[in-house]
Amino acid sequence: MKFAYGPWDEALARALRNLKNLRTLFDQLLLRADGDVETALRWLEHLQKLGHLPGDWDLEAFRKELEKENLVSREKGRLRLTRKGERAIRRSSLELTFRGLRKGLAGGHRTDHAGKGGERLSETRPYRFGDNLSDLDQPGTLKNALRRGIEEITITEDDFEVFETEHRTSVATVLLLDVSHSMVLYGEDRMTPAKTAALALAELIMTSYPKDSLDLVLFGDEATPVRLEELPYVGAGPYHTNTKAGLRAAQQILRRKKHGQKQIFLITDGKPSCIWEDGRLYKNPFGLDEKIVNRTLDEAVLCRRRGIPITTFMVAEDPLLVQFVEDLARMNRGRAYFTGLEGLGGYVFQDFMRNRRRRVR
Repeated sequence: MKFAYGPWDEALARALRNLKNLRTLFDQLLLRADGDVETALRWLEHLQKLGHLPGDWDLEAFRKELEKENLVSREKGRLRLTRKGERAIRRSSLELTFRGLRKGLAGGHRTDHAGKGGERLSETRPYRFGDNLSDLDQPGTLKNALRRGIEEITITEDDFEVFETEHRTSVATVLLLDVSHSMVLYGEDRMTPAKTAALALAELIMTSYPKDSLDLVLFGDEATPVRLEELPYVGAGPYHTNTKAGLRAAQQILRRKKHGQKQIFLITDGKPSCIWEDGRLYKNPFGLDEKIVNRTLDEAVLCRRRGIPITTFMVAEDPLLVQFVEDLARMNRGRAYFTGLEGLGGYVFQDFMRNRRRRVR
């Protein structure tokens, strides 16, 4: 392959940087607008009028470029995301999330036992038929042979030692996303970072772990499984927080999965405030209602008995929420991350790729 080099075109390089920055901003506005392309474009225009975007950025040309690349299309007079556009949002979320991750996270789904096909460990064991010879511990093998004496060194089958390797298995994950009103209350947008993390997780699994599965459940007054394709369009509603219903729905989904490991990721900003009881919604938004909390913790115990760890990502620091999350992690023997909105995506990925059973306080 031959390359032709020419003089550096600074104007072209600047235009490409501007386009990339504009796309990143547009994607975030799109998530805030619950997937409404027209609204996100209007917000771009408004930001430019306020002087927050350079005046020479051609937003009309940007819109035409989106249509040209088939990221958006016009349906019934309105611009809407295409399937390609939805994939682009997931990729953008993945890049945005990985930008904040620490170096050295190799990925993979480790288990607590050794097996074939993983990263080499320091421990060794006797060779068994079928072991990969590339894992042979040569010094250990020779040492075993030398135990019989150094006069005539012969290596027998019983002398061979191999390094243990980590066993990796497929994982079924259910992501529980809180869509209660508090996710957008008091002028703080907690919904967009949560959706960004969920979209990034979906893209990671679909591209890097094709044997894994990821299901999405939204929970407010009740729990509703939705397709991953609907995630960009999800918004918070006038709901209370029925964490119990979310955990119950997640277990029903995981019961049908045949994966080696199963887990639940719970993203929430509030304590449980309602449950269904005798066909009616029992709710109490004030304090920690003993009935609601106990029924919710019962689900956490059921998850533990079924070998399903719950990893909770708390996007607020309300003392009552902290207390509930600590109880949930203790009852489930799961994990809890008390994190701000900016670090949510990184925490999700660090935990997903490590898949280690531990609690973080």
